[in-house]
Amino acid sequence: MATEIRFFTKSKKGNTQKLANAVSEAIGVKAIDVSVDLTEKADTLFLINAMYAANIDKEVKEFLARNKDKIGVVVNMNTSASGSSTWNAVKKVTDELKITLCDKEFHCAASWIFINKGLPSDEDFARAKEFAKSIVQ
Repeated sequence: MATEIRFFTKSKKGNTQKLANAVSEAIGVKAIDVSVDLTEKADTLFLINAMYAANIDKEVKEFLARNKDKIGVVVNMNTSASGSSTWNAVKKVTDELKITLCDKEFHCAASWIFINKGLPSDEDFARAKEFAKSIVQ
């Protein structure tokens, strides 16, 4: 089974990219920005993103639309300073594009300005690694 990791972040702190790198380390698949399209079918796509203005970024939506025929199932993983998961926003897009979204997700809090200082923590990254391993096993 082919597995891919794509992430999107516009944060200077890079919490989402750090999460993507942790998943990459755990499952041995390179984490790549959503600006890079899939070159072949991904049975499992780890989509690592964050909440921006109560939604997912348009670049994430555009990536999914461009690659919809190359995606088996999307596994949503996300960070958020607000505490809100991106699962519903990703679900709306995947439903519209007729892409399967895994009913399991990983979500953790992230720091932003003075909110959630120090998050995600090492424990959060360890949980993310275990989650990713459980999906690919």
